[in-house]
Amino acid sequence: MKKYYLITPAIIVVLIFASNFLNTTLFGVATGDFSVWFVLAVFVFASGWFMNATIGWINGGKILFAVVVAITIVSIIMVTLFRGYFGLSELLVENLLVFALRNIFLGAMGFFGMAISENMILQKELENYKSKNNDYEKHVENAEKEARLTINEAKITAERIIFEAQKKSKDVIDTKNKIERNLKEFIQTERELLKKYEEN
Repeated sequence: MKKYYLITPAIIVVLIFASNFLNTTLFGVATGDFSVWFVLAVFVFASGWFMNATIGWINGGKILFAVVVAITIVSIIMVTLFRGYFGLSELLVENLLVFALRNIFLGAMGFFGMAISENMILQKELENYKSKNNDYEKHVENAEKEARLTINEAKITAERIIFEAQKKSKDVIDTKNKIERNLKEFIQTERELLKKYEEN
C-alpha cells in the first residue's frame, strides 16, 4: 500500500470531525442544515469509494472502522470538555449520543461508498469469469467435436483396413483353392499317364 493512499482516511477524519461544529438539527426548518449534511455525506461516500479502489475492501474497512471509532471517542471527549462552546447547558447522555450518532452516520456513508465500489468490482470480475467460462465451454465443445471427428476417421480407417484384409484373405484363399485344383488336376493327369504307360 502506498503511503499517499492514507490521505483518503485523513480526509474522512477531517470531514467527520468538522461535522461536530455543525448545527445539531439535521432535519431542521432551514434547508441549509440538510444540504450541508448531504454534501458532507456525499464527500465521505466518495472518499469511501476511493479508499476501496486504492487500499482495498479488507484493509480499507479496518482503517475506516478505526477512524470512526477514534473520531467518535475524540468527539465525545471534546464535547464533554467544551460543552459551553457547543451550546450544551447540561451534559446529557442524549447530547453525547447525538454527536456520536452523527459521526457513526458519516462513517456508515464511507462504508456504503466502499460497499458500492466493491460490488461494482465484483460484478466486473463476475462478468470476466462468465466470459472466460463461455470461452472454456466453447473450447470444450470444439474439443468434443474434434474428438468425435477423430473417432469417426479412426472407425473409417479401421473398417477400410478390415475390408482390405478380408479382400486379401479372400484372394489368398482363392489362390490356394486354385493351386489345390491345379495340383489335383496335375496328379490326376499323372495317374492317367502312368496307367497308359503301364498298359503299353
